[in-house]
Amino acid sequence: MAKILCVLTGASYWTLKDGHRHPTGYWAEEFVAPYGVFTGAGHEVTVATPNGVVPVVDTMSLEPRMAGGEENALQEEAVIESADELRHPISLKDVRLEEYDAIYYPGGHGPMQDLSVDADSGELLRKALASGNPLGIVCHAPAALLATRDANGDTPFADYRLTGFCNEEEAGVGLADKAKWLLEDELKTLPTQYSRGPAWEPYTVVDRNLFTGQNPASSGPLAKELVKALAQGE
Repeated sequence: MAKILCVLTGASYWTLKDGHRHPTGYWAEEFVAPYGVFTGAGHEVTVATPNGVVPVVDTMSLEPRMAGGEENALQEEAVIESADELRHPISLKDVRLEEYDAIYYPGGHGPMQDLSVDADSGELLRKALASGNPLGIVCHAPAALLATRDANGDTPFADYRLTGFCNEEEAGVGLADKAKWLLEDELKTLPTQYSRGPAWEPYTVVDRNLFTGQNPASSGPLAKELVKALAQGE
């Protein structure tokens, strides 16, 4: 059994360029699908957030049209309600990296608000990359990589091959022209070797111990790759 740290956003809104606070949180599928994969493989999940706040789910992600139908939406909601780990998160400040075998960051627009500027998360990501243990990041969560830059703007993630929520998908949800910045653009200037697949299709990229997924549909496949890497590392 491995111990997996799941780092969730603590934000309940995303500030757009006009100052509007767009309600958000973490995206249901991006927690639920990997949680099922991890626990189904017998692994233990611990949730961490900035300051240990209880994370909130983006209610839009539980709407049937976004969740792939009413049945899927109800199933995701049931998992969220039963996952006690969500009610008892630890603070990012208190994370002891050596206690975990893998780290996983789900998305939602929340990370654009808090994890993109969170120093504790940035330090954790730098150490996780250096550890060699599997590090999975999906959809909007690669925004957290922006907080790994030092005073000179340098990051250990420079030139890594990765993916994340693309500009076309952001436009598809009607927020590309309202955002202060777009994730795809920022990842390219970090700089990373950003790539993407077709919008809304599963697409994952693995470079050394960094595992990234483009969108919600990529979260389940990404979790399976993390579990496979953990099995190979035993």
